[in-house]
Amino acid sequence: MEDLVLVGKHVRLEPLERRHAGGLVAAAGSDPSLYQWSPVPKDKNEAASYIETALSWKQADTAVPFAIVRPNDGVVLGSTRFWNMERWSWPHGHPSHGRGVPDACEIGYTWLARPAIRTAANTEAKLLMLTHAFEAWQVLRVCLHTDIRNERSRAAIERIGGKFEGILRAHRMAADFIPRDSARYSILMSEWPAVKLRLRQRIERA
Repeated sequence: MEDLVLVGKHVRLEPLERRHAGGLVAAAGSDPSLYQWSPVPKDKNEAASYIETALSWKQADTAVPFAIVRPNDGVVLGSTRFWNMERWSWPHGHPSHGRGVPDACEIGYTWLARPAIRTAANTEAKLLMLTHAFEAWQVLRVCLHTDIRNERSRAAIERIGGKFEGILRAHRMAADFIPRDSARYSILMSEWPAVKLRLRQRIERA
């Protein structure tokens, strides 16, 4: 998968690299109470492991991880990634056969520093990623999952237009190392124009 840099007015999403380790630790340290349901790196060793895992997924072509950076001064605000990339087995002769990009993906591992919460940062990051997914890759579906207990994250996904699909029981390991029930949301290609308009309006209001 190609290296992507997605640039907006409020955030720049740049490929996550080892040089971002210190910035991730500083961002996560802004208010540790925010991350009850989200795994974030708490020190340099955890940041190094976090980045190496993301880079191994990138090397395996299953994820595209980003550092979320403030454009005017380069401060790291958090991280996010495309992952769980699906490439469907389209038959020979089908227009989608061999197109070389994902048919569906997930956006996840998203977290922000306290100063970026309730700003345009998260909304614009989602707009940049969804625009790339639906308009460059032309995916058919983008999924988002969150811990069922994470009411703030669930509300944020619903505000941007994610459609609730149900609960996946014991779906993944939670940040507190128990089997996590996940709330599953999705956005379809057909829903993207309305979601895009909603995101733009939210950024303008912010």
